[in-house]
Amino acid sequence: MADKVTIGDVARHANVSRQTVSNVLNSPEVVREETRRRVRDAIEALGYRRSQAARQMRTGRSRLIAARIEPAQEDGINGSVFDRFLHGLTESAARAGYRVLLYTADDHGAELATFDDLLAVYEPDAFVLTSTDYGDPRTAWLLKQRIPFVSFGRPWGDPAEQQYPWVDVDGAAGTAMATRYLLDAGHRRIGYLGWPEGSGVGDDRRAGWARTLAAEGVGAEELAELGHLSADGVPEGTVGARALLDTGRPVTALVCASDSLALGALQEAPGIPVIGFDDTPVARAVGLTSVSQPLGEVAAGCVSLLTRLLDGDGGGEPDADGGAPEDPSPSGGPPSDGSSRRRPANLLLQPSLAHRRSA
Repeated sequence: MADKVTIGDVARHANVSRQTVSNVLNSPEVVREETRRRVRDAIEALGYRRSQAARQMRTGRSRLIAARIEPAQEDGINGSVFDRFLHGLTESAARAGYRVLLYTADDHGAELATFDDLLAVYEPDAFVLTSTDYGDPRTAWLLKQRIPFVSFGRPWGDPAEQQYPWVDVDGAAGTAMATRYLLDAGHRRIGYLGWPEGSGVGDDRRAGWARTLAAEGVGAEELAELGHLSADGVPEGTVGARALLDTGRPVTALVCASDSLALGALQEAPGIPVIGFDDTPVARAVGLTSVSQPLGEVAAGCVSLLTRLLDGDGGGEPDADGGAPEDPSPSGGPPSDGSSRRRPANLLLQPSLAHRRSA
């Protein structure tokens, strides 16, 4: 086996010092362009690869970002949303010089225990949380431990002192868009299939539908008649559609909180327009019109906010000129010196409507 190429080999090949090679690898902005080019040519010619272990010893950083693989769902439909997000997260992290460490946990309690294990063994630099909800214990724990993190999902109902960087998609805007599309098509009895109250994401998606109809003069009593809340799933969508159709004033179109519910509704009501949410591969296969989330942008936004925290550019609100925000606390929690700080940065992205034959 050939000897491993070292940083000294690169330095000799490029006729520079070892420190110059190190600067090119870690702080290229302090090296002249001509020297950077010569060092990079040497790296390519010799096939030099940096030792991650050595880099971690030197910087105290693992360059690892930990993220959970969401528990498998029975119908396998909506789980593809997080699969696509993780794919985008892995690509965005790699471009920023990080690797994603995946882990599993069935619930929040198990995830908290996993945090301890991962920090003890792998020392990830930060976490990316998904599926945030009211009173989420994970965010409170990470803030208390002053561990950097960002979430795909808003801090539903958390007090101001527990705010943190997040990226999310405006679910209410998505269902409002779907409802407006059906209103413009001439429908007035537009039903809604959603999840039970108490879910941050579910409540947000229902609010967009309800506000849009209310603006058209639909009262609270009629809104109650037009909505059906249940667990997520294809069978539940079938039952919900049947309940809204088997009345004296049946609905003429449906907006759904997920593609699973929408697919169930299509089975029961193939003759009326149905719009789902998440634009899953199954929706595309069966021709279901669905609200699409920009998951690649979500992933890139999460990595961008994290690198601000980890690389010392803060994580607060962006400056007016678009420059890096300032935030004395890398965890997003209150600074240790008691000084004031800006609210952690966040990014609320807009969805789009993928039009297909179901609506």
